[in-house]
Amino acid sequence: MNKSVWKRLGAAAASVAVLAGVAGCGGDEKTSGAPEKAAGEQKTILSPAEAITAAFEKTAEAKSAKVRMTMSMPDSAEGGGEMEMSGVMGWDPMVMDMTMSGSALANGGGAKGGPKSMRMMWLDNVMYMDMGAEAGAEMDGKRWMKMDIAAMAEASGDEALSKQMTGGLEEMNQDPAQQMAMLLESPNLKDLGEEKVEGMQTRHYKGTLSVKEMMEANESLKLLDAKERKELIANLEKSGITGYDTEVWVNEDNYPVKMDIGMDSPEGTVNISAVYSDYGAKADVTAPPAAETFDFTEMMEELAAGA
Repeated sequence: MNKSVWKRLGAAAASVAVLAGVAGCGGDEKTSGAPEKAAGEQKTILSPAEAITAAFEKTAEAKSAKVRMTMSMPDSAEGGGEMEMSGVMGWDPMVMDMTMSGSALANGGGAKGGPKSMRMMWLDNVMYMDMGAEAGAEMDGKRWMKMDIAAMAEASGDEALSKQMTGGLEEMNQDPAQQMAMLLESPNLKDLGEEKVEGMQTRHYKGTLSVKEMMEANESLKLLDAKERKELIANLEKSGITGYDTEVWVNEDNYPVKMDIGMDSPEGTVNISAVYSDYGAKADVTAPPAAETFDFTEMMEELAAGA
């Protein structure tokens, strides 16, 4: 396999790591809805908790949307730079069909010269990444790399990692409804007033969660026992991540239009900004043909066996 194909593989694996790292931000809180405004009634300003609750319920019901997302990572971090993603995503069940691009993808795995863009699909808890025509030529027409995250965690032999990854699969797509549920856990949720975003009148809310608060609110981590959770929190705090800042702009229909998440670390701040539109848009995702697909985990095992 030539060097450029290996760079694409490294970039793809790094992209998955980025997605997994920023995805553990979802809860499963079911809360009561906000009161609706009667026709002709003066506009009611909801409390931050009421507004975010209403946004949670509307986005949970929509189950899909179009999204444009930008992730900015410090240049000092491995694979640093920006990654842009655009396409359609669905939740309940989770599906995605996105195109990724940006300097972080090109520098994936710390190697320069990676791909400029890559299509990624998620279906039935498996990620498929289009490695391009060159990879297909190298792999007997198999241009799509299949990455079963749960299987990869199981193969690692790390039981805590396996539980965490398996439990967090439904949260890897930055489901805005679950992000709203997480924001409700913030002890300092604030209303920052009205702002115009994407040509729409919105209301701006902000909340912060410490590492410990985020871990306690994250439903997937409840699969870990007390010792495993304590070790995970300690490792995150040791890494220098101090907390998670979340800002969301909600329109008059109670849908989040834009969401920004910031994570502070010693290397700098990781910023994620997502713009959502067309709630309820059909998220039709079909897995690539088996004849055009190779399994990343199996390939690594075969290479290790032959080493």
